[in-house]
Amino acid sequence: KEYVDKNDPGATIIPFSGAFELKLQELETEEEKKAYTEETKCASNLEKIIVQGYKALQLMYFFTAGPDEVKAWTIQKGYKAPQAAGRIHTDFEKGFIMAEVMKFDEFKEHGSEAAVKAAGGYRQQGKNYTVLDGDIIFFKFNAGAGLTAKKK
Repeated sequence: KEYVDKNDPGATIIPFSGAFELKLQELETEEEKKAYTEETKCASNLEKIIVQGYKALQLMYFFTAGPDEVKAWTIQKGYKAPQAAGRIHTDFEKGFIMAEVMKFDEFKEHGSEAAVKAAGGYRQQGKNYTVLDGDIIFFKFNAGAGLTAKKK
């Protein structure tokens, strides 16, 4: 603590025990994990480390969703929609047309994409849109954009 106070006053300090976290992860059932945390009077700090680490590094998530999967993508705060699309594939950034965006909180509240659209929470955004934490995005792009090599 003294080192942190001297070199980075006000920084977050999170106690961490690798041995405790390993033992907790090795336990198979939730009941065993609960009993172990009660016995040791300790709780896992992994979630706090992840959340605070993301804040310190200025990182955030956006989501893409299809009929059979949902994926979270990590980006820097302040990314524009084309840059975020580029995290999925460089061709998405090169051929970016637009992003169809809804907020995760609105999706959670309304329960479906159709309900969010009906409530007016589904928006089309252009290349200057700054992606926000928790956005659910469907990117539209030109698959041929950025391809400069010509066939002979």
